[in-house]
Amino acid sequence: MSQPVRIPQGLPMERDAGPFDPPREITGLRAARPVSPMAFPDGHQGWLVTGYDAVRQLLADTRFSSRQDLGIIHVPFETPGMPAQTEPSPQTPGLFISMDPPDHGRLRRKLTGAFTVKRMKQLEDQIIEIVERQLAEMTELAPPVDLVKEFALPVPSLVICALLGVPYADRGNFQANSTKFLEKDVTLEDKMAAYGAMTTYLAELVTSKRAEPGEDLLSDLARDADLSIEELVGMAFLLLLAGHETTANMLSLGTFALLEHPEQLAELRADRELFPDAVEELMRYLSVVDVNYRYATEDLELGGETIPQGSTVVVSMLAADHDPERFDNADTLDIHRKARGHLAFGHGVHQCLGQQLARIEMRAGFEGLLRRFPTLALAVPAVDVRLKTDMNIYGVHELPVTWTETAE
Repeated sequence: MSQPVRIPQGLPMERDAGPFDPPREITGLRAARPVSPMAFPDGHQGWLVTGYDAVRQLLADTRFSSRQDLGIIHVPFETPGMPAQTEPSPQTPGLFISMDPPDHGRLRRKLTGAFTVKRMKQLEDQIIEIVERQLAEMTELAPPVDLVKEFALPVPSLVICALLGVPYADRGNFQANSTKFLEKDVTLEDKMAAYGAMTTYLAELVTSKRAEPGEDLLSDLARDADLSIEELVGMAFLLLLAGHETTANMLSLGTFALLEHPEQLAELRADRELFPDAVEELMRYLSVVDVNYRYATEDLELGGETIPQGSTVVVSMLAADHDPERFDNADTLDIHRKARGHLAFGHGVHQCLGQQLARIEMRAGFEGLLRRFPTLALAVPAVDVRLKTDMNIYGVHELPVTWTETAE
């Protein structure tokens, strides 16, 4: 029997328990009712799932659909100028993150060869070189500097641009538009303008690669006659957006977390063998893709609750990865923890395709940064670091850092 608990009015988003923990209301819900009803701003009565076991079960069940053309996925927070949605959205070609099997599998299989562990390992030297070059440029600057601008964003941007075959010189407009697209508090008009600018650019790029393919991932896809230009654009958009926004936020927020845990930071500096486990733990602890969305295609049972057909279900990955039923002392960062099984990359058919690439970038990034800057420190009080509670991928807007002696 569920305990009586207050039904949340919209998704709690304020990080009132600290920059790395779930909002207190979400933590309270997970303890009392891990599958909880939630009132949406548009009047929809949907659900919020916060418990690890329930989140994992939901993500493995494709009856909880990702398709936005099948049913309405209601937004759990206020969005300025956004009209109430009364009809499902048209399916965007190529955007396989919002598809179900078998359509999802047809497109995802086109990419599995590009993201194998073996191929990612072959990229490792190139990634380390990119990290070291960016760090060398940072050592030339007079502190304080913004770590996001000088390191956390350029590294994954350089990597994904090299992998996909996107000219790095074009990154400025793309990053500005991707930021606008991911902001929560942005009008529909501005969001669609940003999306339109990105897809127009990518349509020109994939068309040119189909005409004259090179040695890169987008060219490999462009050679596939089974894919339309529209599908290529959707796939390119997803890969470019996911490939730099998530890792950039992990590098900056992860550095913030380590600087706030100086004893573990010192251990990590002293023993590079700790990096693989530390990266897994940081991903669990921070879970920057903190929420996800699904739609119930029929009446479904989950965690002792009946989810009615047509319900929008909000999935809190962060709450699941901080569930004490799954992880001991779950709200504590512990770089010695074996955090395998965390849900930072999702679960089921939509589990992150680029997870091996992300792991390599983070290991190289954190290891290089801590080695080059042994006295790295925040240049502002931790409470003054601007958190991305206004974005659909969590992180920090800026991370001012300083150091007190010449970097290596």
